[in-house]
Amino acid sequence: MTMLVEKPAIRRGTQTTDIAAVLRAEIVDGTLAGDAPLRQERIAARFGVSRMPVRDALRILEAEGFAVWPPNRSARVAPLSADDLTDLFDLRIVTEGLALRCAIPELTDSLLDEAEALHRTMLTADIADLGRLNGAFHRMLYAPCRRPRLLATIEQLGLAADRYLRVTLASLDYFDKSNGEHAELLVFCRRRDAEGAVACLEAHIRDAKDALAE
Repeated sequence: MTMLVEKPAIRRGTQTTDIAAVLRAEIVDGTLAGDAPLRQERIAARFGVSRMPVRDALRILEAEGFAVWPPNRSARVAPLSADDLTDLFDLRIVTEGLALRCAIPELTDSLLDEAEALHRTMLTADIADLGRLNGAFHRMLYAPCRRPRLLATIEQLGLAADRYLRVTLASLDYFDKSNGEHAELLVFCRRRDAEGAVACLEAHIRDAKDALAE
């Protein structure tokens, strides 16, 4: 795949994290497809840096599951796979279910109003924006759990899962079903029904996993 020609703004002192952030975003949105080569010299030229921060950025992406870097071979974008899908979505079920259970007693009516407004926005949003909006909707419901390490884990899993969610929403005509499940989840949250809300959330994530796995 041809690398983008424009040079993104890279801040001195944060080269590694900035490069990783740009490449991560391009992997998530599909600009860099699965198995695309991540050649250090080309990336370094694109960003106007040496190879060292590029190499460190690729190691970050490898640790996060966005890149694979076999010994004595060049790095490449991690391909989408059924095994990775299962791993990601099973972890989402556990972590997001826990976060929602902890958040339910702390949910306020004003926060739920904001979540409902975001849900309405999703009903008419472009496919390209749905992954971002979906993540924001879920994070809004989990935020009151006050478990920063748990929320950070959910954030990282969500970025990786977004590659699959884009396929679910765009290719599998999953849009209406997903929005219906969001509406149902909000009903349980309004009632402060933790058991019902967690069961609804787990089914929502599991349904998306099963649709993609098939």
